[in-house]
Amino acid sequence: MPHTRTVKVTNRLARIEGHVRSIRTMVSEGRPCPEVLVQIAAARAALDQAARVLLEDHLEHCIVEANDRGNITSAIGELKEALDRFIG
Repeated sequence: MPHTRTVKVTNRLARIEGHVRSIRTMVSEGRPCPEVLVQIAAARAALDQAARVLLEDHLEHCIVEANDRGNITSAIGELKEALDRFIG
């Protein structure tokens, strides 16, 4: 099954990339730290949302496909490892 949210995730990541570049500019221009921290928090939240969309896509496609192929246990194990790294 093809991923249906690839474009959505790619677009979100492009916006995040631009946001991070603007944060770098803020720092180099000497903008107040609280302003920079607010923008960093916004970039983090945007990354979390991109991860959520990617996870939804993975569950709806990769996990379903793994189940259909009979290797659901392996797919769930890989997902658990990835989530451990993501969460922390």
